[in-house]
Amino acid sequence: MDRISTTSRPPGWRDPTGSVSGVPLWLEPTRILGAGVLDLARAGRYLWSVFLRTLYYTFRGKREKGAVWRHGLEMGNRSVFFMTVTMGFVGMLFVHSAAYQVNQITGDLHLVGAAYIELVVRDLAASIGAVVLATRVGSGIAAEIGSMVVTDQVDAMRMCGTDPVEYLVAPRFIASIVTGTAVLVYTAAVMVLSGMLAANLYFGVNPRIYLNLVYVDWHEVLTGLVKCVTYCAAIPVVSGYCGLSTFGGSEGVGWATTRAVVNSAIAVILLDAIISTSSYFIFY
Repeated sequence: MDRISTTSRPPGWRDPTGSVSGVPLWLEPTRILGAGVLDLARAGRYLWSVFLRTLYYTFRGKREKGAVWRHGLEMGNRSVFFMTVTMGFVGMLFVHSAAYQVNQITGDLHLVGAAYIELVVRDLAASIGAVVLATRVGSGIAAEIGSMVVTDQVDAMRMCGTDPVEYLVAPRFIASIVTGTAVLVYTAAVMVLSGMLAANLYFGVNPRIYLNLVYVDWHEVLTGLVKCVTYCAAIPVVSGYCGLSTFGGSEGVGWATTRAVVNSAIAVILLDAIISTSSYFIFY
């Protein structure tokens, strides 16, 4: 009797062990877990490869004339209004909540501004701003590169002997570091000023008392700048990886866009934990 090949098995076929996939049912959870771990390892390896090639082409690669300027305009200038509105309201909510709680306990609000400004400079503006920025910048990068993948433009670049990372990811990487960092620094100023407005309107805090920089030291500023640069470097790399790994037509482009936003947010959170922990041991 000839053996029946696994490719000709009808849907729902079960072998004598009772398994659909050929693995005993009691080993099925292990198989699923192992497949997930292998997929995660392959994705991490590909992401690391994209990052290393991006760094290489940043210093040694060729770039289309005006590409960095064009991407910088898209990531930076056209994100200013969105970031101003979003982070302005975020700053007002933070200060209102903090001042309300302090007012309920002690009623002494003269250090609310100083503590809030320290948090903004060290962490809030960079971390929250980077997550918000990723929803616009990261999704755009993944959608654009993913559309090129499903229309075979990326394969055409490879056939011509060109690494797509050199022309698609590296220019966006440089533009994001320069303009994205500037936008996040601007975001910090927006959060401070919107918080000052909320403190004055709702609790009558004098702006001169609010603008107290007693807690802001040079290492707070340095930590905040390092976070801004690191986050803005991570967003195009992660989003470019999601775009380059797109498959499945227009539906795949949609999934790549979603993965770019989610993975960029996860990257920001992980990098925040690493940098904050390192800063604590270095400076404190």
